[in-house]
Amino acid sequence: MTDQIALITGASRGLGAALAEALCTKYHIVAVGRTTGALEELDDRIQAKGGSATLAPMDITNPDAMAQLCRSIYDRWGSVALWAHTAVHAAPLAPAQFLDAKDWEKSVACNVTATGQLIPFIAPLLGEDGTALFFDDARGGSKFFSAYGASKAAQIALAKSWQAESVKTGPRVEILTPAPLATATRARFFPGEDRAPLAKPIDEAARLLAQLGL
Repeated sequence: MTDQIALITGASRGLGAALAEALCTKYHIVAVGRTTGALEELDDRIQAKGGSATLAPMDITNPDAMAQLCRSIYDRWGSVALWAHTAVHAAPLAPAQFLDAKDWEKSVACNVTATGQLIPFIAPLLGEDGTALFFDDARGGSKFFSAYGASKAAQIALAKSWQAESVKTGPRVEILTPAPLATATRARFFPGEDRAPLAKPIDEAARLLAQLGL
């Protein structure tokens, strides 16, 4: 097993799962997601590529669980070389004046509060030399994207602050903008869309990692 650890939050499906597969030949993957079955399927694909993974079926909005996970990573491996944060709550599209309170709470809890808790947890594991990846989706201010757009914009604002603060000290913080992806999240936003022109997550993961030299 490689001693290089890649922590993927939101690894069950979509870009997170694709990144885990793309990275598994160089890193041991710690895959965090809420859906145990999807994580197990990911593990099968990783093993088929000759890689290895540790599955962590948990909710990133549970700070106690995430703190324990980070402590366990430290106790077992000592550090994390790469953190890719792809977990997101995609609330249904709705006009701002009809925004459902529960959808708003879930969006803020997952996209903003959890990110604000995870950065202090994971930064010590990354140290000066690790890399953190965030993924922008600029929907803030777009009509009907009220909960998702606002909370995603807040998440990226946190990442940008950390990025500016760590230029001289590390870790390396990168904010990437994936191409439109053929994922379940996009399908919920754009039902009936022709998916043929959309990028496959596995192809986009490879492109983004190559862009970063990872």
